[in-house]
Amino acid sequence: MLLAFACMSGFKLFQMDVKSAFLNGYINEEMYVDQPRGFEDHQYPNHVFKLKKALYGLKQAPRQWYERLSNFLLSHGYERGMIEKTLFIKKSNSEIILVQIYVDDIIFGATQDSLCERFVATMKGEFGMSMMGELSFFLGLQVKQTKDEIFLCQSKYCKEILKKFEMRYVFVQNIKQIRRSHTSKLQREF
Repeated sequence: MLLAFACMSGFKLFQMDVKSAFLNGYINEEMYVDQPRGFEDHQYPNHVFKLKKALYGLKQAPRQWYERLSNFLLSHGYERGMIEKTLFIKKSNSEIILVQIYVDDIIFGATQDSLCERFVATMKGEFGMSMMGELSFFLGLQVKQTKDEIFLCQSKYCKEILKKFEMRYVFVQNIKQIRRSHTSKLQREF
């Protein structure tokens, strides 16, 4: 939906990556972990550690990260999409910025470059993020943006699947199509 809207509205999409996204989530419940190897307290070997922030591997980590990020965006004037809950929209007069969240990747675009610049500065000020530039690859799609069009391609994804299943060197061979008249001739022979 975002790609289609960006193409219709004539603006470019950009991508940011959150460094250690799940470590940015806050935990709203009491959680304890065993002392990790190498960090044992020899005076209290049977004690556990109380977590203050989410860790990778916790089933709550993605939810906590998304909750923190969405609350941050909502507090900065963005509205959550009614249908697509990971799409955030901010309107100012006739200008608009759209932000799409997918775990630790953020795609965004706006009708004015200044809105994108402010968004990047705001996000970098709150979270450890890296600006990846113009959107070129996302969720298995290669994206090529021009002034009037957006081209999508999955050749890289297809090549990765072929490699995974050891089919990189399988060649396609054209097979002549059997006409109905030939098949009826074959059926008579049997």
